[in-house]
Amino acid sequence: MSAPQTVPQHRQPGPAPMSDVHLGAGRLVASEWVKFRSIRSTFWCFGIIVLLTIGIAALVGALAEPGQDLTGDQANSTIVSMNTVSVYLSALVVGVLGVLIITGEYSTGQIRSTFTADPGRIGVLLAKATVLALSTFVVSVVSTWIGVFLSTALQSAKGLRPDLADPAVFMPLLGSSLDVTLLALLAFGIGLLVRSSAGGIAITLGILLVLPIVLALFGSITNTQWISDLTAFLPDAAGSQLYQYASGSELPAGGSGGVTLNGWSGGGVLLAEVVVVNAIAFVVTRRRDV
Repeated sequence: MSAPQTVPQHRQPGPAPMSDVHLGAGRLVASEWVKFRSIRSTFWCFGIIVLLTIGIAALVGALAEPGQDLTGDQANSTIVSMNTVSVYLSALVVGVLGVLIITGEYSTGQIRSTFTADPGRIGVLLAKATVLALSTFVVSVVSTWIGVFLSTALQSAKGLRPDLADPAVFMPLLGSSLDVTLLALLAFGIGLLVRSSAGGIAITLGILLVLPIVLALFGSITNTQWISDLTAFLPDAAGSQLYQYASGSELPAGGSGGVTLNGWSGGGVLLAEVVVVNAIAFVVTRRRDV
């Protein structure tokens, strides 16, 4: 008898195991963009920012009375102030959004699928941060300049003649959008660390709202200069230097013996805080279980 011959079976090609699939930066960003724009809180937060930025600029532009024709530095300073008064409120909104974009996935369990697609985790976290930063910056810039043109048109009938092409004008306006973007990234890092929407929002708003008041109160009670100086390094205070108007002939504000920051140093402090918080959050996220 001859031995039975075995017929080789050909395996049907199938999808490669998830561990063998390596997603590039472009695909990660595209994937995170799809998730980002599908979240309801994204549209609510960005809608509030647009309404606040344009609405307050239009309201101030319609109600403010210069009292006389203003040109030069006075007009430029006035238009910058009108269009940055809403930044503080916008910062609170993006603080909430920055936390929710990451903690929302932890609350639904979707973060497991996200980290399965990118086992190294750092790439997908950078993609999330990139989508958040670019979206926030674009929304802030567009709404800010709509408010600028609207308030300028309303004020031109009252004698206000700013030079919008002057770097002393458009740099602080651009800085306001940069400040909002950096604060959103700071909130993202905080949310990644605590992995809780309620906890992340509470910490973020505490840093932006409560901590400055507490330090200012202690500084005034104890009359201790270093406590007062510490407030200049808080995220909101440091970032606010990015949208302060200063003509080329002006000296930096200060002179009271305390610490003073300008646009470059204040922006650098805020950027350093964002980098440190997110670096710690990334390292912790790589080492702990989901």
